[in-house]
Amino acid sequence: MTARPLISNTQARSVFLECHALTQPTAGRVTGKTVCDVVGRLGFVQVDSINTVARAHDLILHSRLNCYRPGNLRRPLERDRALFEHWTHDAAIIPSEFFPHWRLRFDRDRVRLRERWERWGRSGFEDQISGVLRQISDCGPVCSSDVREKDVRSNGGWWEWHPSKTALEYLWRTGVLMVTRREGFRKYFDLTERVLPDSLSSRRYDTAETVDWACNAAMERLGFATSGEVAAFWDLASPSESKKWCAQAVADGRLIEVDIESADGRPRRSFAVPGILDCDGQEPPQRVRILSPFDPCLRDRKRAERLFGFHYRIEVFVPEHKREFGYYVFPVMEGSRMIGRVDMKHDRSRETLDVLAFWPEASTRMGQGRLHRFRRALERIGNFVSASDIEYASGWLR
Repeated sequence: MTARPLISNTQARSVFLECHALTQPTAGRVTGKTVCDVVGRLGFVQVDSINTVARAHDLILHSRLNCYRPGNLRRPLERDRALFEHWTHDAAIIPSEFFPHWRLRFDRDRVRLRERWERWGRSGFEDQISGVLRQISDCGPVCSSDVREKDVRSNGGWWEWHPSKTALEYLWRTGVLMVTRREGFRKYFDLTERVLPDSLSSRRYDTAETVDWACNAAMERLGFATSGEVAAFWDLASPSESKKWCAQAVADGRLIEVDIESADGRPRRSFAVPGILDCDGQEPPQRVRILSPFDPCLRDRKRAERLFGFHYRIEVFVPEHKREFGYYVFPVMEGSRMIGRVDMKHDRSRETLDVLAFWPEASTRMGQGRLHRFRRALERIGNFVSASDIEYASGWLR
């Protein structure tokens, strides 16, 4: 049996970070096209409600586009409709050209969500669907508070999702409605055909076409992956569909099997595009970057640990059951290495970026040069969120 090619950990990191747009220069004017190009290259950017410093999607884009500012996303997403908001492994912003492939997700969620929500006690939402659709059709976009007047308020649970809000979410998850805009973090929904052009909203692919597209597009954006990682990328193809696709792609010569050296030296069997053997990857700039906890290069925590030796969880506890790090700490990268995590908050009332603590990785020495680069990274974040000053808590450097 022929041994599988071994991709060194150094080469694997470089290839992986290049696939995730973290090796290119980030300076320059930001336009709607620039934003769309980055989202398209990544595949999607995650949306999250936590805003201790800035929204997840804004931080993800800022780490690739140094001149990006909150608000640069609004035009391509809410006016040009070059992007849309829906679901991958979580809520995300996705190129609109991919929308027809989400039909497979809509069809599968139509069954999956009914069964799950009935089992979890979120009954009654189906009775509200026709009324919600009529209200949107007659009156235009609505948010959840616009449709709850006739609902009986629950006693908590389900995040107090009343039946009409559940109907809104169900109609969004199944493609009947789209998020047309957000105010703060509140979603406003409209009919899909009024948000997207007919060329996208009515186009359909069969299951085999979407599975092929999803697996191929995931491999292009990962460079190397297991079949499970391919399936998890968009969460469109099932694990069994992905496993079958990868096997066929190897037989067809579209993929090869390789061993990826982990940070601890152990090999991990993966699939890769054939060109990976000739690609050393472009070394990322040797500056310090502060990433979103939801950055696509780190969202798979197990892969991040294998590839970077970075054990990252938003919550980590020591044996005495006390929290070792803050609840929401930001990963810190230098070049292709993870060098620590920082707990910081944007105090909007005082217009300061408050640095509460920084925990270097055990192998990282914070000499004067690295400390200077880290402070420069904090200055860039402060400028990004329009903080007038950076304040360091006593004993912040752990």
